[in-house]
Amino acid sequence: MIRPLTRLLAAVVAFTFAACGTQGPAPTPAPGDEVKSDHARILTAAPTADVATAVHGNSQFALDLLHELGRDDENLFFSPQSITLALSMSMAGARNSTQTGFERTLHLGLAQGQYHRAMNDLDRQLESRGQGAKAADGKPFRLRQTNQLFSQKGGRFERPFLDLLADEYGAGGRLLDFRAAPEPSRVAINGWVADQTEQRIKELLGAGSITVDTRLVLVNAIYFNASWATQFQKNQTVDGTFHAPHGDRQVPLMHSSDVASRYGELDGAQVVELPYDGNELSLLAVLPRAGELAAFERSLDAAKLEALVGSLGAARVVLTLPSFKVDGTSVSLKGPLERLGLGTAFSGDADFSGITTEDKLHIADVIHQAFVKLDETGTEAAAATAVVFERDSVAEPGQLRTVTFDRPFVFLVRDNATGAVVFLGHLVAP
Repeated sequence: MIRPLTRLLAAVVAFTFAACGTQGPAPTPAPGDEVKSDHARILTAAPTADVATAVHGNSQFALDLLHELGRDDENLFFSPQSITLALSMSMAGARNSTQTGFERTLHLGLAQGQYHRAMNDLDRQLESRGQGAKAADGKPFRLRQTNQLFSQKGGRFERPFLDLLADEYGAGGRLLDFRAAPEPSRVAINGWVADQTEQRIKELLGAGSITVDTRLVLVNAIYFNASWATQFQKNQTVDGTFHAPHGDRQVPLMHSSDVASRYGELDGAQVVELPYDGNELSLLAVLPRAGELAAFERSLDAAKLEALVGSLGAARVVLTLPSFKVDGTSVSLKGPLERLGLGTAFSGDADFSGITTEDKLHIADVIHQAFVKLDETGTEAAAATAVVFERDSVAEPGQLRTVTFDRPFVFLVRDNATGAVVFLGHLVAP
């Protein structure tokens, strides 16, 4: 069974704030059906060291989520990049202990101004990948990220918050009437997500997730579609045995008899890097010793991930890898994020006065959905995360290596230049 947290090519994060009271006045949104800053996105590069620091913290947060969400008897797939972007946009409006909770959970490592500029730079670097490369479906390579704000019509939002979202995240805004029409608003947001993810994520927000108390939904959507640099031959794919936790099963196993790749080993785990067309992103597949998936994942942190990448060297690999598809349903991240340090943001003590002082807001839920399809031609993936804020009612080829992924393994889609982890998961039962 696929754990409900999956869609590898698109990711959306929507935040719904809940108001716990009423405070002073704040700037009025622009007229019409949009609420947004008049600022254009800043295109200035961040210092390379700042981007590296942000990526290191993002990787640690991704692995924290893997520890919280992973079970060694269920498949798991999600987009750390999507979740991080949505939380980062929300953090821009957090104050006091709520802000501290975000910084701790996201392993910030930078002052907020530096961090947002680094995330802006990283986002734009990822968007630039794949020029002239092909996708798994034969069309051009796609790695798209889009940020969007959906807010209550007539609400008042702080201008610095709207300016920062425009400056660093390129996020515009749409007005919806959550109070009078929560269900049509939910349908409208889901329709936007479906459009951004090429219809891979059609129902991010389930029935009842948007209510009359919803005031703001921040959304990040990611879609990825890339061909392998060297595709597998379909006539070499045969059914074979995959040793799943609940018993062996017959699954399609792709085979490549002598592929030029990068290979490494660390703590008994075998690591294979498979580049996508254009050689700017890669799939990193990590095969722990038999029966040691859970122990390996518990030991995995950002430093160990860097060591895994550092172990890679040129090699010829005899590779066996299952083709698979993980198509999950929406799942709440509220519990895991509370345990990772965001408890205040979900409570009546939350301080999001940087977003609005008209209502006292808190996060009602963070919802994520992801999809991945991996076959002989390449990889397609999508993910969506919704954070819902509601108003409170009151080198040279080396030795030939053989690697057979016929038991549970970890996999991630990684940007080669920055090391950013765009998607992450483990497969225990294709």
